Amino acid sequence: MKKTIITFVVIGVAAVAIIFTLSNNKKENQAKMDIVSTKGGAVPVRVSTVKKEEINIDFSSNGKLLANQDLMLLSEVNGRVLSIKVKEGDRVSKGQVLATVESTYSSIDLQTATAALEKLKVDQKRYEASLKSGGITQAQLDEINLGVKNAENQVAQARKRVSDATITAPISGVINRKYIEVGSFVGGGTQLFDIVDVSSLKLKVTANERQVIQLSLGATVNVIVPAFADEKFTGKVSFIAPKADNSMNYPVEIVLDNSKSSKIKAGMYATATFEFGTQAPIITIPRSSFIGSVNSKKIYVLESDKAILREVAPGMVFGDQVEILGGLKEGDIVITTGQINLVDGAAVEVVEK
Repeated sequence: MKKTIITFVVIGVAAVAIIFTLSNNKKENQAKMDIVSTKGGAVPVRVSTVKKEEINIDFSSNGKLLANQDLMLLSEVNGRVLSIKVKEGDRVSKGQVLATVESTYSSIDLQTATAALEKLKVDQKRYEASLKSGGITQAQLDEINLGVKNAENQVAQARKRVSDATITAPISGVINRKYIEVGSFVGGGTQLFDIVDVSSLKLKVTANERQVIQLSLGATVNVIVPAFADEKFTGKVSFIAPKADNSMNYPVEIVLDNSKSSKIKAGMYATATFEFGTQAPIITIPRSSFIGSVNSKKIYVLESDKAILREVAPGMVFGDQVEILGGLKEGDIVITTGQINLVDGAAVEVVEK
């Protein structure tokens, strides 16, 4: 019984709350629409005078700093590590020797392949002489020529394996991590070193369709790195995506020169601030002026206490303001609320907020 009473009480409280909310919503909608009796049967509306305004289109976008290059160096040969020339944190140059791997078997393979090639070349010369005297056929010479080409390929592969036993840096950068030790055995695909180039950094951010049209390749951008709050950095726009992502934003890439100090680390968060300076004043009207949506291109203007339907050319949208490219001039008065009750030429009465 007690549970039943509690249930009815909860339901009653909820019903009262719903009724109160609906009542408030009704009052708010009533106030917005101004559906009230006015003299002469005129429809109550609110208006806004058209004027030119300076629009601030500066914006900021956050992202994570990425290394210019981040390379995982893998082994291409099988063998035991004989020596390691670098340690973690060392700065290396492209082509610098990092480690050596045992190459005994690769050297033997190279010697064997070289000897086989030399023998085939001797046979090739003998076959060419025999062809002139009619001792062999052209097909036999073609066969020996093919054998020479195959032997040359085998020599090149063996020489490559010997060369790969000396591990060199494919890029300049810093040894971020070392995965091997002297005496360990490596095979093809074994991780050797992680090399990171932070001489320049890439900041990947996004811009919406209104912002991206203001950007240009090579433009200078101010960058704020929270880890160095008292310092200012600059970068240049290096990439602007020609296509929006799934969230309808356009990926933008900014490159920062980090070669002088290398104090900024890959992985740090940063904010790019795009500043475009003072923009020429443009005509804007409230977004609520449009009938339905901005895409309708239709609004009502106030002329001699009447609502006159007019089609305009909307431009960019700035929050609750819409740029007007044509169809209005400074001083025109547009109706911002009450359009739901209007038809072209309807009598209206302006009410104050």
